[in-house]
Amino acid sequence: MSYFAFFRANFRWLLAAYLLTFFSGFGQTYFISLFAGDIREEFGLSHGDVGGIYMLATLGSALALPWVGKLADDFSSSVTAAGVMIGLTVACLGMALVPSVWVLFVVIFALRLFGQGMMTHTALTAVSKWFSAQRGRAMSIAIMGFPSGEAILPVTFVALSLVIGWRNSWFVAAGLMVLVALPLILYLLAKERTPSAADNEARAAEGRQWTRSEVLKDPVFWIISAGILAPPCFGTAIMFHQAYLVELKGWTKELFASAFIVMAVFSVASSVVAGGLVDRYSARQLLALTLMPLMLGCFALASFTSPVVAFVYMGFLGMGNGFAATLIGALWPEAYGTRHVGAIRAVAFALMVFASAAGPGAMGWLIDAGVSYNVQVAGMGAYCLLMVFALLQASVALRKRTLQ
Repeated sequence: MSYFAFFRANFRWLLAAYLLTFFSGFGQTYFISLFAGDIREEFGLSHGDVGGIYMLATLGSALALPWVGKLADDFSSSVTAAGVMIGLTVACLGMALVPSVWVLFVVIFALRLFGQGMMTHTALTAVSKWFSAQRGRAMSIAIMGFPSGEAILPVTFVALSLVIGWRNSWFVAAGLMVLVALPLILYLLAKERTPSAADNEARAAEGRQWTRSEVLKDPVFWIISAGILAPPCFGTAIMFHQAYLVELKGWTKELFASAFIVMAVFSVASSVVAGGLVDRYSARQLLALTLMPLMLGCFALASFTSPVVAFVYMGFLGMGNGFAATLIGALWPEAYGTRHVGAIRAVAFALMVFASAAGPGAMGWLIDAGVSYNVQVAGMGAYCLLMVFALLQASVALRKRTLQ
């Protein structure tokens, strides 16, 4: 079945998942960081202060996610999505009205929990349960919401904030959530998907259904996590401190915002390719490829200052994001089954949120301490290189299990 035929046959559910990942953008680092300079100026904060608040708030959301995320196993996708979207709407309103640093912490916590965390978790968990035979293709379509948001939201809201101010821009975000996202997604999810015969056949062949406690005792899970935590940690750190990066390299804010379009194009292209590869070869076999684009992007960003490098780095980042999101989205149900995938994915995603919290905080403190930005980014590339070899070993271990 072609991509188009597959999408047409499953239009309402794939579109719902796509919209959930798209509107998760209001809680993603790339969107929140657009207003980091305004927040620093209004509340008199340093790079390290803002990074520290962001880190602590995101850590709080990571701690909450394993418990909140389990709701995706206990309730229907429509009920879970409704609660999550209402929470994100309230968080957007909170950012528009935030009066103090202490309230800022609570607001960022809510944006990260409901936006980056639960909007994404709800979408990908639902896709994992809806599809088995063509899970790779389904994941690749669902995660296209991420690059779409990255291409549209930064450019749109940078221009919007110049006209109406940064606080009013968050009112617009809340309005889009309640007037567009909420009614449209709930309409699409009003009918629950019935798995096809091919899905049921593939699910029957899944084998052992791991519980969350069993997964947490599995060394392979932790090796994989150590590798796949690099993109959220490093990518988020660089993205959050984009104002410092732009200033350091002598670029403009508008130039870097336009590079998001390049990232989106590469992300969509790589996710489509990855979806077909996952369905053909399995996520287990492709695991070690996830960090190679980020590694190359980090080395390029650390080595050159030409404005072209902004587009080169964002292209590699998009390529890595598209490939990794599709592959990792399919990996957990493939490796551990679908019965407890919501609880398992919640832990894995909490670790990724934790990493995305640690990155901006650590980089902000290192910037304040005078550590070279280029040295930091080169170190990120070196870590990715080391983890490629670790993921090769994890891939071998997972494939051996399927042969037992």
